[in-house]
Amino acid sequence: MTFNLLSEQVQKAVAQRFAAPTAPQKLSIPPILKGKNILLMSPTGTGKTEAVLIPIFHRWLLEKAKPTSILYITPLKSLNRDLLGRILWWSKELDFSVAVRHGDTTQRERKLQLEFPNDMIITTPEQLQAMLVGARMRPLLSNIKYVVIDEVHELVDSKRGVQLALALERLRELSENFQIVALSATVGAPGEVAKFIFAERPHEIISAVADKSVDLKVDYPFPNDDDKIAAEKLFIGDTVAARLRAINDLIKSHNATLLFTNTREASEILSSRLRILDKELKHDIHHSSLSKDVRIKTEQEFKNQNLKAIIATSSLQLGIDIGAVDLVIQYMSPREVTQFLQRLGRSGHNISKITKGIILAGDGDDIFESAVIARKSLAKEMENSKIPSMSLDVLSHQIIGLSMSNYQIQPNEVFKIVTRATPYKTLTKEYFDKMLKFMESIHLIWTDKGIARKRRGLEYYFNSMSTIPDNRTFRVVDMTTNSVVGSLDETFIAEHNQAGSSFIVKGRPWRVVSVEKDKVYVEATSGLESAVPAWEGELIPVPYEVSQEVGKLRKEIADGLGNNDLIEKIKGEYPVSTGAAKCMIDLIKRQSKFIVPDNNSMVFENYGEYTVMHACFGSLVNETLARFISALLSAEQGRIIATKSDPYRIIFNSVKIDDIKSIFKKYKPEDIEPVLSASLPNSSLFKHRFIQIAKRFGAIRRDATFENVSIDRIIKTYSDSPLTDETLNEIFQQKLDVRKAEEIFKKVKKGEIEIKQSEKLSPLGELGLKYELHDIAKPDRPESEILKLYKQRLLSTKLRLVCVNCGKYDMVSAVDDIAKEPRCPKCTSKLIAAVSPYMTEAKNIVQKRLKGKDLNKEEMKRLEQIKRSADMIIVYAKKGCIVLAGRGIGPQTCSRILARMHRTDDELYKDMLDAERAFIKNKRYWSN
Repeated sequence: MTFNLLSEQVQKAVAQRFAAPTAPQKLSIPPILKGKNILLMSPTGTGKTEAVLIPIFHRWLLEKAKPTSILYITPLKSLNRDLLGRILWWSKELDFSVAVRHGDTTQRERKLQLEFPNDMIITTPEQLQAMLVGARMRPLLSNIKYVVIDEVHELVDSKRGVQLALALERLRELSENFQIVALSATVGAPGEVAKFIFAERPHEIISAVADKSVDLKVDYPFPNDDDKIAAEKLFIGDTVAARLRAINDLIKSHNATLLFTNTREASEILSSRLRILDKELKHDIHHSSLSKDVRIKTEQEFKNQNLKAIIATSSLQLGIDIGAVDLVIQYMSPREVTQFLQRLGRSGHNISKITKGIILAGDGDDIFESAVIARKSLAKEMENSKIPSMSLDVLSHQIIGLSMSNYQIQPNEVFKIVTRATPYKTLTKEYFDKMLKFMESIHLIWTDKGIARKRRGLEYYFNSMSTIPDNRTFRVVDMTTNSVVGSLDETFIAEHNQAGSSFIVKGRPWRVVSVEKDKVYVEATSGLESAVPAWEGELIPVPYEVSQEVGKLRKEIADGLGNNDLIEKIKGEYPVSTGAAKCMIDLIKRQSKFIVPDNNSMVFENYGEYTVMHACFGSLVNETLARFISALLSAEQGRIIATKSDPYRIIFNSVKIDDIKSIFKKYKPEDIEPVLSASLPNSSLFKHRFIQIAKRFGAIRRDATFENVSIDRIIKTYSDSPLTDETLNEIFQQKLDVRKAEEIFKKVKKGEIEIKQSEKLSPLGELGLKYELHDIAKPDRPESEILKLYKQRLLSTKLRLVCVNCGKYDMVSAVDDIAKEPRCPKCTSKLIAAVSPYMTEAKNIVQKRLKGKDLNKEEMKRLEQIKRSADMIIVYAKKGCIVLAGRGIGPQTCSRILARMHRTDDELYKDMLDAERAFIKNKRYWSN
């Protein structure tokens, strides 16, 4: 038996936790006891953490290594906190000390860790950077014998993983022969991941995939009469109301539910809609933008069963202990199998319990995509990890770190250490020397007698330990409703901040009214003129394989239309409900009147000045093809060709179908990369990434803002430098897929991918032009709907009512609750002023005036405003209150608006909107 290999002391502790070894424990304990490096893959809840720690504790007890000998690295500070609670039990039983060291660790705790070193430290990749250069910490790190890397999949496909790979090589300069154990519940291409972590060192890959009961279904709730009533109340579509009702019912019928969304905004909006729908539903939200204290409180409340549900993003998809979860709901498609498996694994977080999950899908592409991801999840068909290489900004940071650890370290020595790490195997000495010259030019290092960091280099190192960009964001505020509709990145705003500019935020077109500090005031715009530029944030890209299967499923349904058993056939192949199957069939029925785009075809459709190219090639391939075709056509026609892509189509503005087809005839697949390399530096995408990378390089301060800086001038200054090289490198690796695009291009030229054409816009084509992302926020709005929402906002606005006649009446009221003919309840006078609810001094000013007391200059100014407001209400009654409730509308503007002859209320509201728009535009020019 596996546990018999352990010492008696460890066996006694193990017996209190495990009656028998789990699958990962059986497979991993023996090789770890032998000192082997391993990558262990096992589902959540199978005891894999203890599977690697138990044999390490056994070896530690035998060797009694000096502190600190065990290093445990996790991707999240919250995971560190959770892990500490679990390991403290083992430390008590086996008599070793353990501590957490990360960004939130206090100075007092850090001092104690140095004076009384711990046997085990739990940390993050970023904190390891600080530890490696600490004069008192480095001697402790020289005692490291075991390194555990948890949730390795969260690291290897980002620059955090590259940073960790180099940090491990730097650690080997202190303690050469430590053992590495990496853990993950979900890994695509385990061989590549292992090579990334272990480099050329011997290792074993252990897959302990235990059979676990999984109950997974994709559902599409159809709206009933109650949903239609709720839709009107919440200003959402009735299909969205049906999903909200389903969520409410599911949460109530389970003990503890985790509901995952793909964005923070979706979590916030879903929560607010659910609170309106059911005030009694006990739930909360959890995402990375919330403070640590708020997140911890939510986790504890859920664990103590005071909450029935948490609505979360990826912040809770890792192994944080939040108690027993018996249902995971994914709102809309999870977009990627690996991500979804991690989320799904939170349900039934134990090998003996059932993992239960439901994807509540939207219509259109979402329902097909959800079905495919659910099938692939059950079959464990995970995406291969996209492992970055040659990250030059990370390299710059690590060079500084090495120079801090070893003053005037020689370039050849640094080059040798760096190229041991897998991401830098192809780094040439020539380019390495170019890097050093560039770092010297931006005043980070000297290279006279070796590599020595400058004072600026020291500041840069500690300010840039995180590879996650510090992006300033602007809230986008709909001036009609005064509500936040999304957020934009600072570099996007720097390019598109002019009043009148149009763009897409969260799937909806908006026009800029004004930019103020951290807010962008916008108004809804109609038509398709806002299709580009668009900002959809950092959504997870839908893989090529998923999009291809969506195309295949479309064809399968199209070929089976008319068969009575089609619903059952779909349900037999995919874990979908009857409603979901019907939804897919209904869409293909409507599409079949046109051409059904599938996995082996490209279908072109015309709609006015727009051309839709249907292509089931995934997010990255379609983005690559869109930029390539657009760049060539822009050069040929001497104008900018705007495009927008999603996983299933590319949309071109003012381009003929024959012009697009000609690109496939005239150019070769190998032209794609050089054309993109030449054209990308002029794009918004390049500018956005360039600024992030310049900050990570130390060329620009991390807290720099760009309202008054020319981004184009900065880019031109560094045009032939590692900054430009790394920007292109990052875009090619993260946002594009050139190799797969070349493959598609070849197939088109060979006729293996058929090109079809339609002169009309089909239902699937229409989806691409509808900006369908955030349907839980608001449906597409005609002018009447905008005015309806605006009126609702005005009526819910609060005003302070003050009697100017007696000065004894002072009350704050919502406009809707104000009487048609406002009167003072004290003296029955109609001389009532309506002012801001925050003008608490209004009553005192009126009373001072009535008593004949002197008023200062500011009070006289306020009194004049109060009296003019009362004049408006005595003439126009409640209508005067409504107009004064408008943002920035004072008595003078109110008088001007109400003096006009409005035939309808809508005409009045239009005039008020115009006045608000003018106020927002001109506000920043007013003197304080």
